[in-house]
Amino acid sequence: MSAMTAEQAVFLMQEVYLGSLKNESRITKKVLDAVPADKCEHRPDPVSKSAIELVRHIAVAENRFLETVINGVFDANAAALPDAVKTPQEVASWYEQRFKKNFEALTKLSGDQLVKMVDFRGLFQRPAVSFALLGMVHTIHHRGQLSSYLRCMGAKVPSIYGESYDDAQARKAAGR
Repeated sequence: MSAMTAEQAVFLMQEVYLGSLKNESRITKKVLDAVPADKCEHRPDPVSKSAIELVRHIAVAENRFLETVINGVFDANAAALPDAVKTPQEVASWYEQRFKKNFEALTKLSGDQLVKMVDFRGLFQRPAVSFALLGMVHTIHHRGQLSSYLRCMGAKVPSIYGESYDDAQARKAAGR
């Protein structure tokens, strides 16, 4: 197998990943925002992460993966949440702002930056561009976990890849 070229990496980022990243970030923000602030400690099982732990993990990890692409190095301490960010809605707002900044930076990366080999915790090395997909898949996985908590916490499940039951009910109640 030959190494990825700079041109291939630019194509992947510009024509494949950026649109999906933007769409998935809108969905992620809706799910983070849907977590009730008074139910942050909810967890379906004692070994499961609490809702707020998942909210924080999703927001931080996704931005960490994007910053890996941007900076050409995986930094486990990057994208830390400020201490003042506490509620799910504050985390969602921080996530949205950080994502916007990182997304803009992704649009400007050169092919050479995108093919730079990045070490992931000594486990594997991949071109920087591949961390965009890795981060997106990671977010989708944990967002699925978090969305399964919502109804149990008394929250409404937002539309994710189509209209949710809760959004359909709201639409019907509004007479649309």
